Amino acid sequence: MNKDYDFCGWATRNDLRCSDGRIIRRNAFQHNDGDKVPLIWNHDHSSPSKLVGHCILENRNEGVYTYGYLNNSIRGRRERLYNIHI
Repeated sequence: MNKDYDFCGWATRNDLRCSDGRIIRRNAFQHNDGDKVPLIWNHDHSSPSKLVGHCILENRNEGVYTYGYLNNSIRGRRERLYNIHI
């Protein structure tokens, strides 16, 4: 994977309870390996302004890893600046 993404990390880990109460099992997203999916701010689908970019999913033994690409919206630019400085 080229390092042109803005951030990377775990989208979900296997067999852990998520903040929404769900438990994702191993290979639950295996069919999405390599897919490009929308990156929604705080899982809030209430407004198009919550779309801050996209992610590429990578199914791994431990869970789903993601490579995030922020868009040029106000929130996307702000988060890109924040990520540079942490």
